[in-house]
Amino acid sequence: MGKESGRRSARLTDLVLAGVAAGVLSACLTLPVVLPAGLGVKAAKHSFETLPGALVAPVLPQRSVILAADGSKLATFYYENRVEVPLANVAPIMRQAIIAIEDSRFYQHGALDAKGIVRALVANLSAGTVIQGGSTLSQQYVKNALAETATTAAGRREALEPTAARKLRELRFAIGLEKRFTKDQILERYLNIAYFGDGAYGVEEAARHYFRVHAADLSLEQAATLAGIVRAPQTYDPNLHPMRGRERRDTVLERMAELKVITPAQAADARARPLGLRITGTPNGCVESSAPFFCDYVQREILANRAFGKTAQERRFLLQRGGLRIHTTLQPRMQKAAQRVLNRYVPPDNKSGKAAAEVLVRPGTGEITAMAIDRRMGDSTRRGTLWVNLAADSDHGSSLGMQAGSTFKVFTLAAALQKGMAFGHQLDAPKSFVPTGFRDCAGRRVGDPSVSLGNAGDGEGGKKFSLVTGTWHSVNTFFLELERKVGLCATYKMATRLGMRRATGQKLEQYPSFTLGFNTVSPLRLAAAYAAFAARGRYCRPIAITSIEGPTGSLPVPRAKCHQAIDKDVADAVSHVLRGVLTKGTAKGNDIGRPAAGKTGTVDNFSAAWFAGYTPDMASAVWVGDPRGGYKHPLRDVCLGEGCYGQVYGADVPAPIWRETMEAALKGVPEHDFHGPSGEYFREGDGEEEDKDKDKNKDKDKEKGDDQKESREPDGRRSQRWITDLPFAWPWRGY
Repeated sequence: MGKESGRRSARLTDLVLAGVAAGVLSACLTLPVVLPAGLGVKAAKHSFETLPGALVAPVLPQRSVILAADGSKLATFYYENRVEVPLANVAPIMRQAIIAIEDSRFYQHGALDAKGIVRALVANLSAGTVIQGGSTLSQQYVKNALAETATTAAGRREALEPTAARKLRELRFAIGLEKRFTKDQILERYLNIAYFGDGAYGVEEAARHYFRVHAADLSLEQAATLAGIVRAPQTYDPNLHPMRGRERRDTVLERMAELKVITPAQAADARARPLGLRITGTPNGCVESSAPFFCDYVQREILANRAFGKTAQERRFLLQRGGLRIHTTLQPRMQKAAQRVLNRYVPPDNKSGKAAAEVLVRPGTGEITAMAIDRRMGDSTRRGTLWVNLAADSDHGSSLGMQAGSTFKVFTLAAALQKGMAFGHQLDAPKSFVPTGFRDCAGRRVGDPSVSLGNAGDGEGGKKFSLVTGTWHSVNTFFLELERKVGLCATYKMATRLGMRRATGQKLEQYPSFTLGFNTVSPLRLAAAYAAFAARGRYCRPIAITSIEGPTGSLPVPRAKCHQAIDKDVADAVSHVLRGVLTKGTAKGNDIGRPAAGKTGTVDNFSAAWFAGYTPDMASAVWVGDPRGGYKHPLRDVCLGEGCYGQVYGADVPAPIWRETMEAALKGVPEHDFHGPSGEYFREGDGEEEDKDKDKNKDKDKEKGDDQKESREPDGRRSQRWITDLPFAWPWRGY
């Protein structure tokens, strides 16, 4: 009892002192007007009048939203979870409730309400706790505004600390505020700046958070609940303290009845009702987004781009406080398709620790329509979660990239076609290849004559292949020979013209194994490069943002900067060759029922597998590997969602993922065909003669009952795989 009595006595003492301080403040302000003046009064008056009187109204922090192409919300970012609304969008009963409990004479007094101070003091002394405030709404707004404009934690504490100096400064600003704005304008500002507890700033977000309604639709009991919170959000938050919240609501109702804002019967009816909370949280950031890694890509696009602010802090302030509506390129249907297929083929929590990533890019626009990873966004030490965006470059997701494998052979093919080489042009694919005779773009010799490279399948050495059949079967020694003939520099320049860089942002490295894909790149860049072939050589820098709207207008956004990177005829010829990969080559059996082209890729030692492909309407790149490092954790003896594999080639998992994603993503999209290649490329034949001969031999074998067919998988994929994307066991960077 002694301790409780002491605490109660201390509270009463604080209340008395607060009242006395308010009275002294009031007296000090009136004395200079009614007395001739002593020196102390003059000094006090001078001190008060020299305080700044014009408050710079803060631009209130408002949450920003990232929207998909169809307008659906992907994520919200905020420093303070607030949605600013005009006073007309606040229910009249809410306005009445806040005025009744915080400043009942708001429309009758100026910046200071002497009667209100006395009334609050008496009421608080009687209750033994603070139930009414002495500060006017104008003063309360000033206090909140000063806290909002503080740029440091110390400045914010200073704006809120209960000192006479702070009260004097608040009053001075409040006087200026009352001169500049109408009462309704001040009330609107107050309702938007006030904190309503549980992370809800402003009356609109408070209404949504606690009751799932707009501020315009608040009922009497809901308005009374919210009005009761602002005096002490930590104490009266009805979500954290339901009993206190309800008692405070009832106090507001009683005050409203006392002021005849409502009838006693209405107050009694409202008091009898439960709080009726319907708490709705607003996730902050990308973790809970339906497209978390795309969301993170957009976030990093803003945070890293100086177009959105000179410093990183300015850009973060803009995103978290600027009230932006960020419209993006993401197509929810395509995103869902990619995510669903990835998760089925490479489940997020698969025991082998493998992962997969896929990016879809619209040809001719650079628009990223989907970006999926088979992981939840989160702590990378937990199975099934990952912070790193494996689909993007390091500046948009921290990934250092992955070796691209045989998907890079397409750049050597394009360089050969650019030099005028015909489809039927043949080259030897030796059993072993010594990487000599190569020069980089600086004219330096690169290569190691002590290294002898060979294909994994002995039967593929010592033969001739055309541009067509060598590509269909992805014969490594053929492409090394082709690269030597067209020039390493020509291949490098072709790749860079199509936007290829290492995922770190650095230039691609130039060594003979360039065509075999030793450079570490991102699925996004590869998808954008293949999209250029689909767009007849028109390359577009990948973009994720179409427009940004802020409170004061539109903001500039990064553009795709589309341009003709290679000749249309070259792109058409590449597409002609790559179409056969899906029907007769390494990815046979993965056609999608409409014109499409693509290329498989398997990295050295099965450290990763790829497939990149496209139609005239959509391009996609799929990577499957291990985020812990493919060489330490290769794609060997692994069980994934659709089966177990001794080793994983590009045709085994990435190609089916690509096929099923594209089928779903393009459902309902009108079918378009590729442009036919120039007749000049057929001057040495169509390049398919070797495969035609093989087909004839197969028919003869069938007639003889040749039992070799038992070694093949459906669609002949096993026999084809042994001559595609053949891994090598030499150091990629050893040249």
